[in-house]
Amino acid sequence: MGYLLLAGAIAAEVAATTAMKYSEGFSRLWPSLMTALGYLVSFGLLAQTLKTVSIGTAYAIWAGVGTATIAVIGLLLFGEGLSATKVAGILLIVAGVVVLNLGGAH
Repeated sequence: MGYLLLAGAIAAEVAATTAMKYSEGFSRLWPSLMTALGYLVSFGLLAQTLKTVSIGTAYAIWAGVGTATIAVIGLLLFGEGLSATKVAGILLIVAGVVVLNLGGAH
C-alpha cells in the first residue's frame, strides 16, 4: 500500500509542478490553486507513505521519478530541448533511485 500512496504523491507533485508552469508566476488564479492543491495532496500522501516505506527510499523515488517525469513533460508539452547532457542527467537520477533501492531498507 505504501508504494501505491507514493505513486499518488508523485502524480500529485508532477501535476502541481506542471500547473505552476501554467500559473505564469502565480498570476493566473486556477493554475495557482491547482499548484497549491497538488503540493498539499502530494505532501499528505508522502507523509502517509512514510508510515510503511523508509524515508530514504520514499524520498529518492518521489524526487527522482518526479524530476524525470517533469523533464519529459517539459520536452513534450513545453518544447524544451533534449540534449545529451539532459538525457545523461535523467539517466543518473534513475540510476541513483535504483541503487538506493538495491541497498535495501534499513
